[in-house]
Amino acid sequence: MRYLLGLIFALLFVMSDFTPGFSDLGVPKHSFSVPDMKPLNERLTNDLSTFDYSDYIERTVDRFMDRNELRGVSIAVVKDEKLVFAHGYGYADKENNVITEPRNIFRIASVSKLITAVAIFKLIESGKLSLDSKVFGKDGIINDEKYMPYRDRRMTDITVRELLNHSGGWTQKYGDPMFMPDVIARKVGDPLPATIDTYLKFVTSHRLHFKPGTMSSYSNLGFVLLGEVIARASGMPYEDYVRANVLLPAGITDMHIGHNLYKNKYPNEVKYYEQRGSLPVTACDGSGLILPKSNGGNDISLLSSAGGWVASPVELMKLLVVIDGFPGVPDILSPESIREMTTPNPRGFEPLGWRGTTASGYWWRTGSMPGTAAIMKRRPDGLEYVIITNTSSWKGPNFTGDLGHLMDRICRRVKTWPDQNLFEYHRPKDILAIN
Repeated sequence: MRYLLGLIFALLFVMSDFTPGFSDLGVPKHSFSVPDMKPLNERLTNDLSTFDYSDYIERTVDRFMDRNELRGVSIAVVKDEKLVFAHGYGYADKENNVITEPRNIFRIASVSKLITAVAIFKLIESGKLSLDSKVFGKDGIINDEKYMPYRDRRMTDITVRELLNHSGGWTQKYGDPMFMPDVIARKVGDPLPATIDTYLKFVTSHRLHFKPGTMSSYSNLGFVLLGEVIARASGMPYEDYVRANVLLPAGITDMHIGHNLYKNKYPNEVKYYEQRGSLPVTACDGSGLILPKSNGGNDISLLSSAGGWVASPVELMKLLVVIDGFPGVPDILSPESIREMTTPNPRGFEPLGWRGTTASGYWWRTGSMPGTAAIMKRRPDGLEYVIITNTSSWKGPNFTGDLGHLMDRICRRVKTWPDQNLFEYHRPKDILAIN
């Protein structure tokens, strides 16, 4: 018992010494040994979220899954900034009879854009950027001579803000370029797989579809460019900067940029399923193989800052509670940054990282691609949730609305959530070693 108490006090001392402050190089100010703690995903199991309404939630989710032919679903709910519920349903891998648990991570598609937006505001707060920073041009962030002269001189007008609110100048009139890497590579004479350099060559050698800042048109391309902005402004690779300055300060350790192929998935990552009747496509890597879109057809790593992250609902909730503006858990962004991200644009443009209108206190972010659909939502009543499925729908991006309606219906029905905070749940065996 004395040893166990000593171990716990040592853990609390070390954890209290950790602050989310980081140096200008994006690395922790402190250097110390920390307990080898199991990630939150690994500490939680379905049985920890059994309560009076469990049967109702299970019946409701099962009916929804049957109706939409979903293989697996995972849900996390926060009330007053405490994780009160985390449960998986169906299968993470149906063929191998692997049940969905809170430990499973999923592709989160365009929910990744919120992560990127938070990283942009961390750079703004550290003085490395402003919303009005120019992206291109000699004085811009991406200012390589090899991309000049630009085909369209309006390129030099594009700002960070305009990439965030989808008003940079591109539409999907001819399709979404981020899902056409073969076409883009061919246009600039590059081999597959396409790279960020391929896309920079493409955008700087073609005309914009509209004057930057005059309208808003949803753009995955714009958020891929924001990933390059983050890398150049910080001096670190995009994923490294996000991990050091967004994820670790929020206590998140099991979020990653995903892989294209199932054989390369993370150990606790789900298997992805597409809707009935979906057609295979040519592999994105130029191999010529015919593959499912969810297993090599789309370049997840290239999408990175626009749609490449994999995460569990419980760790997405850890991110949400540190950017939600509620007082219970300290936020990693300033009140001014959170207000800037969520204040409705007077011209009706998209919010900065979020989706739709944010005026009513409901903030949400959705994501979908072949094999997955997700929504995370902050409600003004203190309830927040994430729901992700490993199966796509013929409804495409509209299916995330169905996921939101399902969760809002559950939130209306459940009158009392468990009195617990699973963010803080530990078993003694969760502490594996102390250096």
